[in-house]
Amino acid sequence: MSRDPLERFGAVPQFTLTSDDVADDRPLARAQWGAGGGGGDISPQLSWSGFPAETKSFAVTIHDPDAPTGSGFWHWAVYNLPASVTSLAAGAGAEGGASLPQGAAMLSNELRSKSFTGAGPPPGTGTHHYYIVVHALDVDHLDLDPESTPAVLGFNAHFHSLGRAVLVPVATAGDI
Repeated sequence: MSRDPLERFGAVPQFTLTSDDVADDRPLARAQWGAGGGGGDISPQLSWSGFPAETKSFAVTIHDPDAPTGSGFWHWAVYNLPASVTSLAAGAGAEGGASLPQGAAMLSNELRSKSFTGAGPPPGTGTHHYYIVVHALDVDHLDLDPESTPAVLGFNAHFHSLGRAVLVPVATAGDI
């Protein structure tokens, strides 16, 4: 059985996602850990390129499917990023969204905060995989209730996805 939570949604064109802060299969830095576990709760810097020409907007999500919840743990969800935006600075996920481009919106994460919440895998739960996904969408704007969950964003993005870019850093309790 695949551990890839995106596999069931079918293939879409892939594009490139890079970061100054995180990398595939590499441990998260202290900055991307939750403050309760000694980290900074700082969303990583992200840049993307090579997305489909028809892209009208982007959504960015960070999800830990390995959290011992049955449904994973949503760390961050941003949508309605204009197609002209191809990067987010480190810390763009700060409470209030002041560092996000105009028109972009954040949804509450699992801690009910409209911000990025860093990693915090509980002891004994093994290595967690943090799926950082940039979704290229065929609409300028998703009309979501601001109190929607990241799962609702994922549902809507699924039906408008032209492509996606993915990075999957990891964390294990005791890494920092």
